[in-house]
This record gives sequence, C-alpha cells and structure tokens, in this order.
Amino acid sequence: MKNPTGATIERFRARAAEEGLLDVAYATTDSPFGTLLLAQTRRGLVRVGLPNQDAEELLVDLADRISPRVLEAPAALDEVRRELDLYFEGKLDHFDLPLDWRLSSGFRQRVLRAINRIPYGQTRSYTEMAAKAGNERAVRAAGSACGSNPIPLVVPCHRVLRTSGALGGYGGGLPMKEGLLELEGVLGGRSGT
Repeated sequence: MKNPTGATIERFRARAAEEGLLDVAYATTDSPFGTLLLAQTRRGLVRVGLPNQDAEELLVDLADRISPRVLEAPAALDEVRRELDLYFEGKLDHFDLPLDWRLSSGFRQRVLRAINRIPYGQTRSYTEMAAKAGNERAVRAAGSACGSNPIPLVVPCHRVLRTSGALGGYGGGLPMKEGLLELEGVLGGRSGT
C-alpha cells in the first residue's frame, strides 16, 4: 500500500469531523518560547500545551478525560494560531476565542474565569483571584488553579503575581512568565523574583 498523500489525509480528517468522529482536534504552532500544542473541541479551545510540557502526555490526557477520538487537524485551529501570532507580535490585546472549560471545575474554574477577565498589560495578585472566586483565604488554592491552567496564554495566568509583586510561579517557567509580562509592557526587563 502506498503512503497516503497530504490531500488524502485532509479528506480523512474532514470526513471524521463531518461524521462526528473527531472530538478533539489538535495542532502545534511556533511561539517565541518554543512549540505550543493546541487542542480544541466543538465547544472551543480546551488545551494549550507549553513548550516545556510533553505533547504526547497532554494528548493522552485529552483522550482519557474527553474522548479517545483525538486527531491532528491543523486547519481546525487556524484561528487560534492566527490570534496567538498576533498576540506575540504585540498586535492583539485580547483573545476572541470560544473556550471549553471542562478540564477544570469548582473553585479552580472560578479562579480561571476570573483570571480570564484580567486586562492586557495589568496584573492581579493570587489573593485577589481567590477573593474573586469566592474565598479570599484560599490563596494557595488560587495558585494551584494557576498552576493547573489547561489554557495558559489565552487564560492569562501569567498576569497573576504574588501580593508583594514578585512573579510567583508559572507552568512554562519564570523566564516565559517574565517574557510575556515584558511583551505586555508590565515589566521592564527585571530578573525573576
């Protein structure tokens, strides 16, 4: 049997989507920080994998938690890639993408939804995020919600800092968090604190 051509593979992908056999479409894209994994369901963007995360593990997790019908379908993520490119070029200050929140729930999801409302170029504290989610004393849980954010960059957990103004943690590493805050004009090139 001959190897299928790109056009044949695209036909298979399109047919799988038409027949409801594609529950999670994924693609990769380049960023100034490395390759990102993007995944989307019919509801919206469900996962952004950062360069320091294992893409294969993320895909297995999506198959376990959402559906085993996970298929590489780059065209399905064209708009997500376009908006991310504009963001990294400094030409986009908010994402206009539908989001699928199903990989978080309860307090964590409330924290992430509050984070999603932090404007470009501004920061908030973990304490503020805990309060917005309904429990101002759950600061560590708010930090944990940031750390488990399945849609980083688009849900901008990099905009959440310690009350002292120190960077705190970031799933993509502190250099990436610092770089994102510099891109948004929040930092002027200070080193991670």
